[in-house]
Amino acid sequence: MLTEKDKRWIEATAEKINCKMAWVSEKSKEKIPYTTVNGTYDSYDSSDKSYRISEGLNWWTNGFWGGMMWLMYHETKDEKYADIARFNEEKLDQCIEDYYGLHHDVGFMWLLTAVANYRITGNKESKKRGLHVANLLAGRFNPVGKYIRAWNEWGSDNNKGWAIIDCMMNIPLLHWASEETGDPRFRHIAVMHANTAMENFIRPDGSSEHIVEFDAEAGGKLDTHGGQGYEKGSSWTRGQSWALYGFILSYMHTKNPAYLDTAKRVAHYFIANIPESGLIPIDFRQPKDDIWEDSCAAAIAACGLIEISKAVGEHEKNLYLGAALKMLKALEAKRCNWTEDSDGIVENCSEAYHTNKHMNIIYADYYFMEAIFKLKGEDIFLW
Repeated sequence: MLTEKDKRWIEATAEKINCKMAWVSEKSKEKIPYTTVNGTYDSYDSSDKSYRISEGLNWWTNGFWGGMMWLMYHETKDEKYADIARFNEEKLDQCIEDYYGLHHDVGFMWLLTAVANYRITGNKESKKRGLHVANLLAGRFNPVGKYIRAWNEWGSDNNKGWAIIDCMMNIPLLHWASEETGDPRFRHIAVMHANTAMENFIRPDGSSEHIVEFDAEAGGKLDTHGGQGYEKGSSWTRGQSWALYGFILSYMHTKNPAYLDTAKRVAHYFIANIPESGLIPIDFRQPKDDIWEDSCAAAIAACGLIEISKAVGEHEKNLYLGAALKMLKALEAKRCNWTEDSDGIVENCSEAYHTNKHMNIIYADYYFMEAIFKLKGEDIFLW
């Protein structure tokens, strides 16, 4: 349970978020940020064809800024945040129109923008956007292998049988669509994908694969790939956090105890590997002398651990809540920039073990904010 000291820290941290977002939002109100360049947010809002087709406006993280704004609107009731979130949402219409750049991560993009808008304001156009992209996500389902296909290689056989653990965070879009329409097809796809992930991604020790390759024609697991981790068979921490949070979300939508058990198994593995510092490496199996961190993994895992703590008995709560607090307090004390020197908050984020390390990444800020507002008890459920 939260102590009075914890509650004071949560309130103080929430106030720091409010102060930072007040000016960052004004400075970046016509951007869709991904990272910072010399302390200033960039913007992945371009349809410029010099971008690869999956980048620019189609970039998978382009819903997180809108999600941050909806969190702030819910927290403050200041209409400026809702206006910025709507700008983000409407800008993404071009992705739907262009179609070819879309991918399995439409859940990340539209749950936090269009679906959030509909949940909060009842906007019917936002509902339509959400249902449209839910249909696109459902269309990626391979009924033979019972998985949602990751990424795109148009005209290529390179990855047509690939699925990734990240997609556990996209399937809540299908649960929402099923609840909203009363049509069980969306829920069936979400459940079949989650079951496939549970059986093929989660190892006996609770760690997770990043990429599993299936036979796209006949079904069946063919191979695994290291993806953004240190190497094949290693333990990319953000992948562990996608699994941890993704399975507890599947439990919340279905009440299937197998998903709760899986979320707990992944959580136990994660908790057992949290360093004393509370700062999370890029890969739990990277060389011991490596200094590389991924603050994103800590923030995402904290959100999942908080939700697990709500789903278990009183005697288990402190295990999960304590681990979440340890990571969040480490981030706040050592990896959060509350000054005007940087538009970003959370530092030492890493895209992957072998590329682009120790930078600001927008979704670390989103999940850190979500976690703090969850602990404050005034959050809104966007998944």
